[in-house]
Amino acid sequence: MTTGNGKPGPLAGLHVVDFTHVLAGPAAAYFLALLGAEVIKVETANRGDCTRVRGGTDAARAGRAMSTSYLTQAGGKRSIAVDLSNAEGKLVMTELLKRADVFVENHRPSLLARLGLDYASVSAINPAIIHCAMTGYGRHGPKADAPAYDVNIQAACGLMTMTGDPGAGPTRTGAPIMDYGTAMAAGFAISTALFERERSGTGTFIDVSMLETAMSLMSSSVTDYLATGNAPTQRGNAANSRSPAAGSFETRDGLISLGINEEHQFQALARVLGRADWLADPRFTDRAARTANADALEAMLLEALAERTAIEWEAAMQAGGVPAARVRTLPEALDDPQISARRYLHGYGGEGDGAVTVPTLPFRIGNRDVHATDQAPPRRGQHSVEILRELDVSEGRIGQLLADGIVEQAG
Repeated sequence: MTTGNGKPGPLAGLHVVDFTHVLAGPAAAYFLALLGAEVIKVETANRGDCTRVRGGTDAARAGRAMSTSYLTQAGGKRSIAVDLSNAEGKLVMTELLKRADVFVENHRPSLLARLGLDYASVSAINPAIIHCAMTGYGRHGPKADAPAYDVNIQAACGLMTMTGDPGAGPTRTGAPIMDYGTAMAAGFAISTALFERERSGTGTFIDVSMLETAMSLMSSSVTDYLATGNAPTQRGNAANSRSPAAGSFETRDGLISLGINEEHQFQALARVLGRADWLADPRFTDRAARTANADALEAMLLEALAERTAIEWEAAMQAGGVPAARVRTLPEALDDPQISARRYLHGYGGEGDGAVTVPTLPFRIGNRDVHATDQAPPRRGQHSVEILRELDVSEGRIGQLLADGIVEQAG
């Protein structure tokens, strides 16, 4: 598949069977598609990915099984809808797996075993396949078969008790970051496994844990607690560095986030604010002094920031070498020229539910200025017949599979 500038993607020629649902699993396969992999999404006949009908605020799209949550990570894929509880449907999956390089799934181990899609069965079909399993808690331990969503993992990992203002109660993040963090972890693992296969010639099993992904995203907090026994608490918008003048502060109009962690950054801040006198003030001469006089520093900082708006301060501070950013709403953030300059967002052409703009990848490889795909999100079973023909299934057999409801073709 071509991506970015019409060139073949780095993963062109890689065949992926995507047997995932909700967000984390589909996102992992989507990222592979953006890099050029050929991705076939296997959905359950007459039902499909559950996220098709829920998620997002567009009820009309969800009613047509094309919710915004589904559309976000469905591009670059073809869909085949199969009844995997039927022996004939299992044969179709077997043929797909025989030709695949990667099998991505995020179902509970007990379901995979019932379907004959556990690693022992899959590797027997194709010893060279990379089988990436994504679950809430990983494939070992007492919770190996426990179901979990992003919100459950945010609760289980301790993040919610660290988030929000003191006394406000546990608070989850405003977006499903554990789902997308897990998808990124899976992509990293799959790339590593493919590199290893180049040397060994054999496939392997990848066990991705959402809980451990969450812990990895909280690594510095985990290490600090293990080293000191000090459990992290809710600190509002204060920075994790605990540096004075690091956090979010009111301006004349709006909030600005400051990351003043180094001596040269404090010096730059004082100069930009027109408070060079702070540099000679014994209360602020070094970090220890500023920490001891944090309340006085914050009061003086707020007084200075009140002279201009967050928009004005952001421009001045970034120009002056101060790590600063205005606190934006999502619409404001997406309107930032930096987003368009990087071509991070990609729109699918056409009409109807497939006409949507979605995020792509947060990195670039080589001289490509974007990693994207023009293959719009598919309807459930949109490519069933096309894929069966590629598997050398006869036209008569295809007709029978459709007639028996074992395979579904979108109208």
